[in-house]
Amino acid sequence: MIKFSCADYSFPLLSRMQVLRLLKLLEFESADLGLFERNPRFLPSDLMASPDSFTRAALEDVNSQELQIADVFLQIGLEPADSSANDPNPKVRARSREVFSRAISFCRTIGCTHMTGLPGVHHGDAERDFVLAAEEATWRLQQCRQSGVVYSIEPHIGSICAETASVRRLLAAVPDLTLTLDYGHFICQGEDSAVVHTLLPHATHVHARSAARGQLQTNLPENTIDFEGMISGLAASRYHGYIALEYVWIDWQGCNRSDNLSETILLREQLRDIAEINRKG
Repeated sequence: MIKFSCADYSFPLLSRMQVLRLLKLLEFESADLGLFERNPRFLPSDLMASPDSFTRAALEDVNSQELQIADVFLQIGLEPADSSANDPNPKVRARSREVFSRAISFCRTIGCTHMTGLPGVHHGDAERDFVLAAEEATWRLQQCRQSGVVYSIEPHIGSICAETASVRRLLAAVPDLTLTLDYGHFICQGEDSAVVHTLLPHATHVHARSAARGQLQTNLPENTIDFEGMISGLAASRYHGYIALEYVWIDWQGCNRSDNLSETILLREQLRDIAEINRKG
C-alpha cells in the first residue's frame, strides 16, 4: 500500500510549528524534513552548533503533532555547488562528512530511517568529479547502513547525474545506492516518463509534483508526468517507501508560480485514486 508524506519546505513562509500543524490538518501522517541551509526551520548549521538541543526541540515539535518522519533531506550548502558531496577541496569534503554524521544521529533520534542527499555537481573535471561523487556516495551509504538508515541520492538538474543515463552510471559505480526519484528533473529536460520508469527499481523514496517539458514545476492541468505508469511501476517493484508531495516555493526554475497548498491537495488525491485503481487491478 502506497504511503504519502509531505515536505515541510513546501511552505517556506510558515514557522516550523505552523507547517507541522498544517501537515496534520491536511491529514498527512508523515512529513519530509528539509535539513537545508536555506530552510530556517531546520538549519544544518544549527544542528552542528547545538546538536542535542536542536534534535530535542525538533523531536518535541514533531511528536506534538503526532507525525512520523519519512525522510530527512540533507543539503549542506545554500546551493548544490556549495559544500557539494564531490567538492574538489578535501577540507570541504571532510567538513561535509562531519555534518553528514550529525545528520545520521539526528535521523536516528527522531525515528527516521531514510535520508536523502545530493550526488554532487560539475566542478570542471568530469572524470574527477564523477570519481569523487562515487567515493562520497559509497562512504555515505556505508555510514547510514551501520546506523540502520537507508541512504539515497536525488538526481537533479545541474548535478553529475541529471539524465537517466548518467544516473545509471553512478548506480553501477556504487552498488546498493538507491534513489530519491523526482520525475520532474528528467521530464523538464525532455526525457520521456517511460525512460524514467526504468529507474523505479532503484527508488527508496519518491518526490511527486507536476512537471512538463521546460517546466520543473507546474500546475496539475499542465502536467505531463505519467503518474499512472509510475504507480504501476512502483507496485511491480514491490515498493514499500513513501511518495512525498514535494512542491517548492523558490525563485528558481519558475518554482514560485504555484499555489502549493492547492496543488499538494489535488495531486495527492489524484495519486491516491490511481493507487486504489491499481490495487484493485
